[in-house]
Amino acid sequence: MNQAWWKEAVIYQVYWRSFKDSNGDGMGDLQGVIEKLDYIASLGVDVIWLNPCYTSPDVDNGYDISDYYTIMEKAGTLSDLEELIAAAHERGLKLILDLVVNHTSDQHAWFEESRSSKSSEKADWYIWQDGVKGTPPNNWRSYFAPSPWTWDETRAQYYFHSFASEQPDLNWENRDVRQAIYTMMRWWTDKGIDGFRMDVINLIKKRATFDDVENPLDLSYLGNQPGVHDFLQEMHQEVLAGTDLFTVGEIPFVGPEDGLLYVGEDRNELRTLFHFEVADDMETMDLPRFKQIQKQWYEALYPHGVASQFLNNHDHTRQVTRFGSERYRIESAKLLGLMLHTLPGIPYIYQGEEIGMTGIRFSDPDAYQDVAFRNQYAERIAAGESPGTVLSSMQMRARDNSRTPMQWSARQSAGFTESTNPWMTVNPNYLDINVEAAEQDQNSVLAFYRILIALRKTHPVMVYGVYRDLAIQDPYLYVYERELDGVTWRVILNVHDEPVTTTFALPEEQLLLTNHEVHDHKQFAPYEARLYQYKVH
Repeated sequence: MNQAWWKEAVIYQVYWRSFKDSNGDGMGDLQGVIEKLDYIASLGVDVIWLNPCYTSPDVDNGYDISDYYTIMEKAGTLSDLEELIAAAHERGLKLILDLVVNHTSDQHAWFEESRSSKSSEKADWYIWQDGVKGTPPNNWRSYFAPSPWTWDETRAQYYFHSFASEQPDLNWENRDVRQAIYTMMRWWTDKGIDGFRMDVINLIKKRATFDDVENPLDLSYLGNQPGVHDFLQEMHQEVLAGTDLFTVGEIPFVGPEDGLLYVGEDRNELRTLFHFEVADDMETMDLPRFKQIQKQWYEALYPHGVASQFLNNHDHTRQVTRFGSERYRIESAKLLGLMLHTLPGIPYIYQGEEIGMTGIRFSDPDAYQDVAFRNQYAERIAAGESPGTVLSSMQMRARDNSRTPMQWSARQSAGFTESTNPWMTVNPNYLDINVEAAEQDQNSVLAFYRILIALRKTHPVMVYGVYRDLAIQDPYLYVYERELDGVTWRVILNVHDEPVTTTFALPEEQLLLTNHEVHDHKQFAPYEARLYQYKVH
């Protein structure tokens, strides 16, 4: 595998509105991120991924952009972002922005002009279809609504939106649209950013026809359509070619058989991708299935491409709650960290993951702010389901699970804000789970993450080593190796809340890292994780 800085990197995701409030209004902001840059740098990470902070009506927490060139007032100002870029670079950190170009806000000037008239200059910058009011053009669904079609009175047509009705999809078939996006991307790279996380980037190409589909609930018809690679290769040529920019594409509906088309080093498209065979499709940890997914993606990509490793982010419930155990919070937080940082691919840390933050379950549906939750909850209640049943079925996967404020200390509002009214409820367990407490504990999840990241900097096997699964059918133990230049790492994980005895021969050489005191080398406690190193003589 070719070596590159970005393959060796660790990415830290900052969901700024929940990270740190600098002005006491209850909302995190860019100055708050600047305030905590030394903390981020102390982790040893290389890249900050900043969620959208562009001007937005904020229907979908910034993913509905009304101006790509300005900053929303809640976050700060353009000069704040310029200061953040410079301050990150001073600390050796790169910064990437969210690129949201499948859709805009319905308050974007482009859409306002497009809807104004069928003969306007930007009439076909969005996707419009005729139809009878009250009868959408087809039976499709959107992610956030029963239909992806909304009737516009002014234009007397339906417009298409893969997400909320306030997020109309751009028409990428229009060359002027594409050129406007490339111009905007170059403007930001000229500002000094180091790349982009590309939101649902493989949805930009639509199906050739808008005919009805057999199963509207299977949303795969929204993405990964023929022709998407032409757009991505054009984007590469127009913006990315000849640069060292980092790009990661959010690529739903893609399996390993298609993955290399997006990230193959000879393809000139993306550096790496997020797939969702785990985060979207696996309700809780199914270890044999997880192993198969890892094996299939490794065999499909390596050595010609690289995937990303993550189990949680701003859209997915915190990994300890969903894939680990709150009963064994510390052990499972460390195990999941060790697993993701030693599997093939680029590891991402979602803010608070490094201290073992957990998800939250609100007992009142009105406490959820996420537009996806609100729309789906209302739809199901309208269909006759009981409120209690709907709420309990949605709590685990609600996106607000991961959006509660960062827990800095045991002080008021977890040290996130001086306000007594933060924008989102703080998880009550902040009194025990917070950065300040973790800094004082040499055995904390935080200390463990720093060790993991330091290992990545000094052991190429962690990045470039071949991967072998040694127990792919075992329902509890995950046993795998990474090997490079005669050095082998063996990772043994008990992904289970009961003790397990192994029959595997354990390496006689160095135990590099463990999350549990080892009393019996054959016995693994609940969520015990070990990393061995040995050399082949």
